[in-house]
Amino acid sequence: MTQEQWGALRQDLLKTVGQNNFKTWIEPIEFSDLADGVATFSVPTNFIGNYVSQNFGDLILNQMANAGHSVQRIQFSVAANTPARPVVSPAKAAPTAAPAAAESRGLGMTGAPLDARFTFDSFIVGKPNELANAAARRVAEGGPVTFNPLFLYGGVGLGKTHLMHAIAWELQTQRPDLNVLYLSAEQFMYRFVQALRDRKMMDFKELFRSVDVLMVDDVQFIAGKDSTQEEFFHTFNALVDQNKQIIISADRAPGEIKDLEDRIKSRLQCGLVVDLHPTDYELRLGILQSKVDNYRAQYPGLQLADGVLEFLAHRISTNVRVLEGALTRLFAFASLVGREITMELTQDCLSDVLRASERKISVEEIQRKVAEHYNIRLSDMIGPKRVRTFARPRQIAMYLCKQLTSRSLPEIGRRFGGRDHTTVMHGVKRVEELRTADAQISDDLELLRRALEA
Repeated sequence: MTQEQWGALRQDLLKTVGQNNFKTWIEPIEFSDLADGVATFSVPTNFIGNYVSQNFGDLILNQMANAGHSVQRIQFSVAANTPARPVVSPAKAAPTAAPAAAESRGLGMTGAPLDARFTFDSFIVGKPNELANAAARRVAEGGPVTFNPLFLYGGVGLGKTHLMHAIAWELQTQRPDLNVLYLSAEQFMYRFVQALRDRKMMDFKELFRSVDVLMVDDVQFIAGKDSTQEEFFHTFNALVDQNKQIIISADRAPGEIKDLEDRIKSRLQCGLVVDLHPTDYELRLGILQSKVDNYRAQYPGLQLADGVLEFLAHRISTNVRVLEGALTRLFAFASLVGREITMELTQDCLSDVLRASERKISVEEIQRKVAEHYNIRLSDMIGPKRVRTFARPRQIAMYLCKQLTSRSLPEIGRRFGGRDHTTVMHGVKRVEELRTADAQISDDLELLRRALEA
């Protein structure tokens, strides 16, 4: 393969993995040689070589094979010519005898690498994720299969992958005798395509049907890919028939995944389907506080002003990864400039993150949603009547306006029939009290928040 041919393949990889992944992981690697079915690439560090091997190795093999190159495996070497751990095409590497025992024994060996940070100990539990955490812990015990599959779903940054990794780590400790295979739906697809091309489908089938626990992350990626769905369906059925545990994650509920075959949706819904709800304020604050405990050891002597964590928990509400990344940047910046983490420094350091996280929800939209939810007229909620039927929804709408918009209390008061800001303040405080004392109010707030942020 020439450098020009590798350049063309790189463009194909860019379209597949996206700009960010390409710039970080693919762009630094350079093609060196292709001999005896082994493609060698040079990388600046062993870390990059290992990461590309584990996350993009199957894809690179597949792209090279599609371009007509005879390649069975790829390997990486750093500048000193020290080879990084090679990635071998699973279809080629699997021996004829007992491929599953040879390849699937041990966590993460043939699937995605496990992140050492993602354990149950580091997973912060709150009301939005307590059911998902409890179900994941039950499966991680490795006991008799009680619900199959366990299906975890939710938006980006809510903890699906964290729980998947935590289950795998716990199984390694509790049941090291089990064959556990954790991988993404994309990796399943790449391996299936590779096995078809190399006419090694029997090895593929034996590998996936011989595991004790199969964990597939982001299953929505196989939607619309008919052949892959067909094989996934048969693999699923074979494992369920053997009473083997299956754990699946996706970004939405099975019935809402577009272009996923109905028979697969039905199968996925026959187990325990658990929604990881968007994080609430208390959970986000708990996550930040747990991170601060770690950072205090990393940045000794660094001072954190009161109110900063509460401010971040309120303002960055949709994605935990963004929230954690913001805190990491804040501590690093304060350490470099040698300043206390004050509210002013926080707003300066995280101005771009805070702008991106600004809530675009309007007061009028909140008023309409609340009125619809409680089945009252908008004019009654905004109007002067003080009967409880209208007063409680009015206070809830005020509370949501304070939480989900950047409007001041006087501005909110003006939108509610010209009320004084002290009335708004009283309403917000009252709802905050009711949240902890009244389960129905708490549920109503969560439903309304989700509807408004959707």
